[in-house]
Amino acid sequence: MRTKVQKTRCVKRQLTKCMGVCRTYDDVQYAGADYVNALSGVKSFECNVLLKGLAEGDYTTDFVLTMEDGEIKVFECVRKDALTRPKTAKLLEASRQFWLRRGVTDWGLIVNE
Repeated sequence: MRTKVQKTRCVKRQLTKCMGVCRTYDDVQYAGADYVNALSGVKSFECNVLLKGLAEGDYTTDFVLTMEDGEIKVFECVRKDALTRPKTAKLLEASRQFWLRRGVTDWGLIVNE
């Protein structure tokens, strides 16, 4: 989960399952894009999907996947050292609740090692 306006370096690339250009803003998201693209059963995915109407502000979800059976899955990328920060936990929970309200129950994290 990241702010809508990024002021960091953006890497743009084409991935086979990504709808449009895949824009990544850090090494965790870059590796996450490769992971999502290689997952079996994924029909397509989108990067940096805006969470419209989120009370916490203008944030995006890192990856929204559409599976071959029509199911929607969501992944957020986060650095391991940021997991203990209260703001990170609050934003991740806000993302999870946002997607739960839209019927998405398969929500997960991609964490660096």
